[in-house]
Amino acid sequence: MPLLSEKLDSQFRLVTLAQFRRELPDDLVVLHDANQGREGRDATLRWVEPSELENPTPYLMDGEFILTAGLPFVGEGGRPELVDAYVVRLVEAKVCALGFGLTPYHDAVPQTLIDSCRRRNLTLIQVPASVPFAAIGLQFAQLLESEGAKVFRQLAEANRVLMRGVLSPRPEHELLRALVQRFPCWAVLVGGDGRIRARAGKSPLDSASLASMLDRLLSGSGPRLELESFAAAGSRYVVGHPLRSSRDATLGALVIGSDERLTPAQNNVVSTAVGLLELLIRQRTSGSLAPSQLAVALLLHPETMTGGSGRQVTAAKDLLAQSLTSTRTAPMRVVQGVNVDALDHAQRGSIDSPVRELLQWRRLFETKLVEITDYGFAAITRLRVDDALLAEVDKLGWRVVVGDPTELNDLPAAYKRATSLRSRVQSTQQNLRVDAVTWSVTGLLGPEAGSMLAGRLFAPLLGLDPERRETLLGILRAWLGENGSWDGAAKALGLHRNSVRRQIGVLAELLQYDINDAQTRAELWIGLQYADSLP
Repeated sequence: MPLLSEKLDSQFRLVTLAQFRRELPDDLVVLHDANQGREGRDATLRWVEPSELENPTPYLMDGEFILTAGLPFVGEGGRPELVDAYVVRLVEAKVCALGFGLTPYHDAVPQTLIDSCRRRNLTLIQVPASVPFAAIGLQFAQLLESEGAKVFRQLAEANRVLMRGVLSPRPEHELLRALVQRFPCWAVLVGGDGRIRARAGKSPLDSASLASMLDRLLSGSGPRLELESFAAAGSRYVVGHPLRSSRDATLGALVIGSDERLTPAQNNVVSTAVGLLELLIRQRTSGSLAPSQLAVALLLHPETMTGGSGRQVTAAKDLLAQSLTSTRTAPMRVVQGVNVDALDHAQRGSIDSPVRELLQWRRLFETKLVEITDYGFAAITRLRVDDALLAEVDKLGWRVVVGDPTELNDLPAAYKRATSLRSRVQSTQQNLRVDAVTWSVTGLLGPEAGSMLAGRLFAPLLGLDPERRETLLGILRAWLGENGSWDGAAKALGLHRNSVRRQIGVLAELLQYDINDAQTRAELWIGLQYADSLP
């Protein structure tokens, strides 16, 4: 059908020809009214354009009011066939009306032009010499401006009504009702499962009639509209608007039907309604606080789950599955986030809404299982947490510990593993993956913290000659590696045991440590792993 290929009009249609004629001086005479007897079909006027070209149509938009002093009809141009060809070109270009100005070329409108306009049904208006074309153009501009202001006032009021509807107990129904009260249309809200959730207006189509359109809307991606036409009353123009998540997942659709195309201003209101419906659906799919309480129980009080009956564990698994929007079979991960901006967490709390922050992490990690903590947030997600997602988190001024894949019963242990790495994320301001860490003391400590430890332990040696410092550290490394054995260290170094004893004594005096203490020896051994980073 031709209607399927038609695009929505992108131009504002604010003024009709009848409105404009009422603003013009009374001495303008309508010689032929193309809309006479056609109730409700008043022509829309886009612009007023003077032209003395024989063929002005290449430079026109449809809906223009052309003004001419009759130069194209002077001399040979006044032949009936040429006059008729001129009128035909204007009609084919969808010119709204032709204004013929008297003088300087004609004292009266040529009869051939009057006859042709009547035959081709083009509105013809006689403009007396006392009314300059510039005055007609200025009058149109003023009318256009006043009509535009009125439309924008109506638009603002419609948006206010939509916003009030959002705060009502049944916001989706109120939004649809507000639309159909202001526009001659019906509206249907469809969920992501294809079922109708709300409807308003006279004779909206049922889901069976809309099945083909809904299939396209709910299976597509991107901000694509779907257009269709039906024979049913009020359904000549049916437009489907997809409702999408911030990650381009289809949440549902809003379908609007009418017998007349909605104006751009009306479509602007529809766009506002679409945005509000998307917000409502997103909040509805992630707005319950109960799953977050489940997450707290799972992470902080695991005995409430692991110590329960099989029925309790099964119920917990079912609730958990409903709280994670990704595939049910994917493994879970614990994610802990810390803010690395200059403001500390207490200061942030006074600036940003905790609810907004909670919804932000729910959206990004596609899960309801998020809790706001004293260090930032913790979440359980089935997402892989790829580099693209980490980049989004980085832009928000946050860094995260990404846990390793785990299952329900191992969530408390996974939480503890993530917690053990959180301090490194805070100090390095770099994201960290649990499964990329070497699980040893040095691996968990990390190069940054290890270098800080070495700097603190061996600070008294930094003033020594580098060669002397390296000698002492080499002897210490050999002695600790031999578990404090003088003979073992002497053999490893090729020195006499008394030389080793004397050098270790010098080192102990410089460092001011009791090298016979096991804790001190352990710290010195770890610090030696990072001694190469000393300046």
